[in-house]
Amino acid sequence: MFEAVLENIKKYDTIILHRHSRPDGDAMGSQIGMKHIILENFPNKTVYTVGDSTKYLSFMPDSVMDEIPDEAFNGSLAILLDFAAPDLASDNRYTLAEKTVRIDHHIYCQTFTDIEVVDSTFESCCGMVTAFAVENNLKINAIAGEALYTGMLTDSCRFRYDSTNSRTFKLASALIDTGFDKNELYRNLYSDTFESKQLKAKFTLKIKFTPKRVAYIYTTREEMLTLGADEFSVSRGMVSTMTDIKGVDVWVNFTETENGVLCELRSSRYNINPIAVKYGGGGHQKASGACVPDRETAMKMLEDLNELVSN
Repeated sequence: MFEAVLENIKKYDTIILHRHSRPDGDAMGSQIGMKHIILENFPNKTVYTVGDSTKYLSFMPDSVMDEIPDEAFNGSLAILLDFAAPDLASDNRYTLAEKTVRIDHHIYCQTFTDIEVVDSTFESCCGMVTAFAVENNLKINAIAGEALYTGMLTDSCRFRYDSTNSRTFKLASALIDTGFDKNELYRNLYSDTFESKQLKAKFTLKIKFTPKRVAYIYTTREEMLTLGADEFSVSRGMVSTMTDIKGVDVWVNFTETENGVLCELRSSRYNINPIAVKYGGGGHQKASGACVPDRETAMKMLEDLNELVSN
């Protein structure tokens, strides 16, 4: 599956790694992991990571992105990780590269690179990058191991989602064997400040329900300004406050921003991906996202989710 990826990594001296904007653990982990796999096995390569940053993942080794000029893309290979549509790219200059490769685990939407390796059966893009290394007998150092394990852990919801299988644990075992401090990683990912606990309590009290028990939270732009929290912490971070409520199989978190309303859709039973796609988003069957222009559109999405449960 990864033959063409390895062939092109060997061919190009400059490799630039991209992922989606507003990075989560899988996006950042696959980027950092791929970088250090390449450098560990091909030390003469020049490898850059590009894109926006997030405070949430600042504990990850080598998480500071490179700032490079357009000229760096001349004659380069761009590898796109963990996104299914071109408008999700954090840095769209991959189009300046001589060759483009995409490795992704989201439900296929379209082709937009020269070489596409897409497999939605993987729990994470980090899982795919790990499989790439294992299948090609490439060395994985501790920095790559920690980054890739972080993405596998977060994108599988601590190995709870349906896409977690025996392959997941075999690959995770290979990463643990690289020797990173697993306990320290868990502390960084899951320990909360008291302020964060207070924020989650506020959002728990904001939960509402549709007639068919779709749980939702709606946060206005004005509320955002008073919270003192970043968009990622509210949109992606607070959707989990609705997880595991008895009698709730679908939940969605709406967060107003300057650029529209971020929508994080989750389900324990239903395929909510087609609804996300309908509103310009995508993702997985039970975990998807979208950005809609206004509250009115967000409420239409909520009606569709309610109808999904009704049927």
